[in-house]
Amino acid sequence: MSNAATFDTRTDTAVPVESPLAYSYRRSGAPRGSSYRLKIRERAMLGHLVLRGGAIVLDEAVRDVLGIGLPGRPQALVHDASGERSIQWLSPDEWLVIVPGGEEYPLETKLRERLADAHFAISDVSGGQTLLELTGEAARELLMKTVVYDVHPSHFPVGKGVTTVFAKATVNLRRPSEECWELVIRRSFADYSYRWLLDAAAEYGVHVEQ
Repeated sequence: MSNAATFDTRTDTAVPVESPLAYSYRRSGAPRGSSYRLKIRERAMLGHLVLRGGAIVLDEAVRDVLGIGLPGRPQALVHDASGERSIQWLSPDEWLVIVPGGEEYPLETKLRERLADAHFAISDVSGGQTLLELTGEAARELLMKTVVYDVHPSHFPVGKGVTTVFAKATVNLRRPSEECWELVIRRSFADYSYRWLLDAAAEYGVHVEQ
């Protein structure tokens, strides 16, 4: 712990905190149609940690601290029993952990204590990302004209996550369940991605849940 500078990004403060899409809602609105085939929901202010290091050492630490292990296959996505905490494989030595907001700093602290002198890196990227959920019968159809990756169920089953091109941005595309797709988007791409989704979904009817 003495070799790493850590700090809690959610300390008590009077400064208001806004989601990455707060500006987008004010600028582009949040459609709430009564008839729609696509629903968009931002799960803002979650905790995002990027873990890097040896799979065996990290897996043991994550199991002890979080209660779930690292994905055992490339491009895999796993959740805990509640579905609120997830780990996504990003590369052979890199994983994205997403937890409820406020849990990321205690989790990082416990992992650093558990890993001790092992060779690893933990980066809190919570403020730089947001997560969008896409549900509805038109969700996959919209993705088919938006991302370059094949989203057919035979190629993109539940429990898979990939980094891919979304329009002219880059996202982590994930499929946690049969009915839901997730987009993990960088804050700098959030407004662009949101406006693209509204435009691309216009033909289906779209409902934005805030």
